[in-house]
Amino acid sequence: MKYDLHIHSKYSIDGYLSPKMIIKIAKKRGLSGVAITDHNTIKGGLNVKNLKPKDLQVIVGSEIETNRGEVIGLFLDQEIRSNTFQDVIEEIHNQNGLVIIPHPFDNIRGNGINPLKDDTPLIDFVEVFNSRCLLENYNVKAHEFATENKLKISAGSDAHFSNEIGNAGVFIDQNIESSEELLENNLAYFGRKSHFINLGLTKMLKIWKQTISSSN
Repeated sequence: MKYDLHIHSKYSIDGYLSPKMIIKIAKKRGLSGVAITDHNTIKGGLNVKNLKPKDLQVIVGSEIETNRGEVIGLFLDQEIRSNTFQDVIEEIHNQNGLVIIPHPFDNIRGNGINPLKDDTPLIDFVEVFNSRCLLENYNVKAHEFATENKLKISAGSDAHFSNEIGNAGVFIDQNIESSEELLENNLAYFGRKSHFINLGLTKMLKIWKQTISSSN
C-alpha cells in the first residue's frame, strides 16, 4: 500500500486543491492513504476525512511554522496553537500525534529545520524524501540524519497542485488508522521530483490569495 504523507489543500495559504479533488486524484494515482498537512490548520484534513472516501485512508495533520522552521503533526484532532519548536511538539504529542520533520536542511525554501542530535528524542519521523526539494542533497542529508540517529523515515510529495499528488510517499503493509500503527510499521519510501515550476506557481498563488484576503 502507498501513502503520500504530505499534501496541502486549499486551506493552506498557498494551496489550491479541494478535498474532493484530492480524493479523486489520490485514488487515480493508486494511493491507499493520504495525510493532509495544511499550513497551520487541520481544516483541510478534517474536510477530506469527513467526506469518508471509499478505499482511501485519510490522516488529519498540519504543517506548523515554528521559530526554527516547519514541523508536521499527524493524527491531530485539535489545532496547534503554539509557535515555538518544543511547545509545538509537546502539543502534538499531547494529542497522541506524531512529529515529522519535513524537508530538513532545505535552505533554499527557508522553512526547513536543521535538526540537531539533541532534538532526536522529540522526533518520531524524518522526511527523507520531499518531492519539492530542489537539490537532491537535502534529501540525502535528511536520510543520513535519520540513519545516524536511528529515527523512522517518512516521505511525501508536498503537493500543492494536482500533478504532484503521489509523487512521493511510503510503502505500508496495511491500512493505518492510528499513530501507534504507523509507528509499528517499518516504512520504505518512494519518490520522484516535482517540476521546479510548481514552487514558483505556489508563490504566485500565495500572493494572490493574500491580496484577495486583504481586500475583503
